[in-house]
Amino acid sequence: MTILEQLAEHAKERVKLSKAQVTLETVKAEALQMQKGDFGFEKALKREGISFICECKKASPSKGLIAEEFPYLEIARQYEAAGADCISVLTEPKWFLGSDRYLCEIAGQVSIPCLRKDFTVDEYMIYEAKLLGASAVLLICSILSRQQMKEYLAICETLGLSALVETHDEREVESALEAGARIIGVNNRNLKDFTVDTSNSMHLRRLVPQDVLFVAESGIKTREDVETLENIGASAVLVGETLMRAEDKTMMLRTLRGEL
Repeated sequence: MTILEQLAEHAKERVKLSKAQVTLETVKAEALQMQKGDFGFEKALKREGISFICECKKASPSKGLIAEEFPYLEIARQYEAAGADCISVLTEPKWFLGSDRYLCEIAGQVSIPCLRKDFTVDEYMIYEAKLLGASAVLLICSILSRQQMKEYLAICETLGLSALVETHDEREVESALEAGARIIGVNNRNLKDFTVDTSNSMHLRRLVPQDVLFVAESGIKTREDVETLENIGASAVLVGETLMRAEDKTMMLRTLRGEL
């Protein structure tokens, strides 16, 4: 199995354990009782100029431990103060050392929208994201059928959550559009072998209509990278490792934003 397939299988096991503790019916009922979201994540990406989704990530399968010290609340506040439009929070526990608690606490502390960055394989995880305070969830084309994507997008619509639909190639972009995605992300990192090719965003940009938000993910290291993506009409960039490895995250984000 590829790492991505292992991540998806492990997510299914996690959902089984969660359902044994709290049923789908309970989680669904609680999520539906909450005030419907206002699609704040999408609104943040529609602002003039390129938007920044900044990631709180302790580790990754390709890089191992990235941040031994992980003051996630402080990092999230630094991102917000430096002009981040949204925050992506890893909740996958095995390979990324993420936690639902990180998302719940960060969402409660910042005023900008938060994305639950995880490997959504069951509707349970979408209702769970709502309860954790997320404004958006990640849907990865390569681990979901087109029918699942349609169903999950419909659930997001009901809850007022945005969905960042992640793609890696032309066929997946086509599937995402057919399913009704309003935000399409192109991951420049191939999650099957972890190679990074930032030209992937440029290659696939032409397939995404102007009325669909376009997010470039992974491999963004410099202001020049951001400008290149802005020039092809990207709505937003998702930046993780570059920020997480920066000693001064505020200064790094301001540099990427072109303020320094």
